[in-house]
Amino acid sequence: MKFRWSTAIWSLVYLVLLLSLLTPPLTAISVFLIILPGVILYSSLSLKAFCWHIIPVALIAFIVEPFYLLLSIFFLIPAIVMGHFYKNKKPALNTLMAGTGTILAEFLLLLLISTTIFQFDFQGYMKDVVTLTLTPVTEAGGNNALTNGLVIDEEMAERIKTTTVQMIPFALIVTSFIMASITHAIARPVLSRLGVHVPRLKPAREWRLPKALIWYYFIGIILQLVADGSGSSFMTMIALNFVPLINFCFMIQAVGFFFYVAHTKKWHPILPFLLAVATVLIGPMRIIGIIDLAFPLREAISRPKR
Repeated sequence: MKFRWSTAIWSLVYLVLLLSLLTPPLTAISVFLIILPGVILYSSLSLKAFCWHIIPVALIAFIVEPFYLLLSIFFLIPAIVMGHFYKNKKPALNTLMAGTGTILAEFLLLLLISTTIFQFDFQGYMKDVVTLTLTPVTEAGGNNALTNGLVIDEEMAERIKTTTVQMIPFALIVTSFIMASITHAIARPVLSRLGVHVPRLKPAREWRLPKALIWYYFIGIILQLVADGSGSSFMTMIALNFVPLINFCFMIQAVGFFFYVAHTKKWHPILPFLLAVATVLIGPMRIIGIIDLAFPLREAISRPKR
């Protein structure tokens, strides 16, 4: 096995990220980058060499705190899955979806184990967190500048807590997707420098989602109407998670449309990026994605003028 300083450095990066997971100021950053070193090591090394790089990291982490070993295993699994797809030259979208699915499955399994075996009241914990967050606002009443005169009474606070708990599935899906996306975005150029060819995602201007999403959107609206009238917490939870997911897809479609127009009309390269940021920040802009799906906007734009 030929020793390479580059892979040794990535082993060190993995150790640093692993040890920083339980450090509150760094946790939010580390958790979105922790899969990256494992992906790079697995994709660029043989299985034997990969083990030689990972085992010392796991041992050091275990010596520092045994719980780190469990975290190491937890985040290595999606890293190996994505690395396996990279090694087999699978399309980038397949790799992204496999990584997202693996991370999400682990989150759900962790939630299941913690609630059934360890009797951890996750819903109660989330409600306590929301209560702690809302306490300064509810105590200040309408005098808080952040609420702009809005008074959050106990009934409204209870609705916020209930909605937050019900939207946990949506949060887990989006978090899993973001973690896999960040990993792919950084891993691809790094692996290219290490001599590993990794397929890239289609250019943003070619992003087009199935037209069936329009029907899913209508189904989501019907679900919301049914949930509002039924009083069923289960139906409400489905509606609260289903509709935001469809809207997230429309947002992606809108971003693809802006990049397509910019490419076709030869706009300044910065403009589609600014519009993409605006689409993320301004919810109603996803309507562009709905229109782009429902009507042949791109064909109309690219059609030569007579």
